Amino acid sequence: MLAPVKCLLVDDLEENLLALSALLRDAGVELLQARSGAEALELLLVHEVALALVDVQMPEMDGFQLAELMRGSERTRHVPIIFVTAGGRDPHRVFKGYDSGAVDFLYKPIEPHVLRNKAEVFFQLHRQKLQIAHELRERTETLRLNEMFVAMLGHDLRNPLNAILSSATLLQRRAADEQTGTCATRILQGGRRMSAMIENMLDLARARLAGGIALQRAPADLGAVVDRVLEEQQATAPQARIVVHRSGADLQGEWDAERLAQAVANLVGNALQHGEPGGEVVLELDGRDASRLRLVVANAGRIPAELLPSLFDPFRGGERTRGRHQGLGLGLYIVQQIVQAHGGEVAVEVDEAGNRTVFTVTLPR
Repeated sequence: MLAPVKCLLVDDLEENLLALSALLRDAGVELLQARSGAEALELLLVHEVALALVDVQMPEMDGFQLAELMRGSERTRHVPIIFVTAGGRDPHRVFKGYDSGAVDFLYKPIEPHVLRNKAEVFFQLHRQKLQIAHELRERTETLRLNEMFVAMLGHDLRNPLNAILSSATLLQRRAADEQTGTCATRILQGGRRMSAMIENMLDLARARLAGGIALQRAPADLGAVVDRVLEEQQATAPQARIVVHRSGADLQGEWDAERLAQAVANLVGNALQHGEPGGEVVLELDGRDASRLRLVVANAGRIPAELLPSLFDPFRGGERTRGRHQGLGLGLYIVQQIVQAHGGEVAVEVDEAGNRTVFTVTLPR
């Protein structure tokens, strides 16, 4: 249940405070009273109020000065202020009041019905604000619990999956006939695909819960990383056409080689899966800059323009229609997280003239 809304009444005369309190007294409203601007500021340091009814004419600090001080504080900047005045309807005073942050003026003697209706508008707005904040906290907590569940599930799935992969490997090596060997190979392929999905789930949980993917930096050669990834890709997809171009002899840097290999594998796998069938995938390694390296992965075919703004969003893979076994749609998101953890950038563009999709990764050495 939400707490009652609070309304601040500021007037130097006790009888005026009593009159306002009597008009605004309600079961869902807590009334705070201040006899001066200084006392009002002390209350505002402690309480979050939905509305402030401020008398204009007060000694030492008038209502306009109090309003200006409230607008100067981040905590009270957005508190609605209604000025209450016994003075005439002087346009200059009205302008000064609105300029200092007022949302309305009420003139004495106050019409009770008008006061209650105006105040109720701001009370309802504040209740809605509190309700939205409450729902946001609940949904944030639910999301956090869901991500923790994903992390624990992914971690616990690895043990039985490793047992399946080990058994399938042993079965493949000792297969007595071709049919058994084929079944073992299919189990291995499905298990490895499932293992990659689980690792992506764990990386998503790490990125969300731990504020980013952790790195273990060490001297590494990006060329060697790419060679290792392509060797694995060629073993699983021997028909793939992958070409590598190198510019500059120095491809060294301080990186997490395993994480970079994961990013390169995701980019190459994405290019092979979503490029034109039979098309060539081109990798370019540029080490001519002394402070940073550039990796380009390009494939034949163009990504629709409407997908580009959300291409690196998690689970975006569901927007595509090609292929039934695309995974969870986390590959490019994981690439982005790994590159950003290294202080680098990843971008994508469509080469209309060459009918290509080009991913460019820039890594500080």
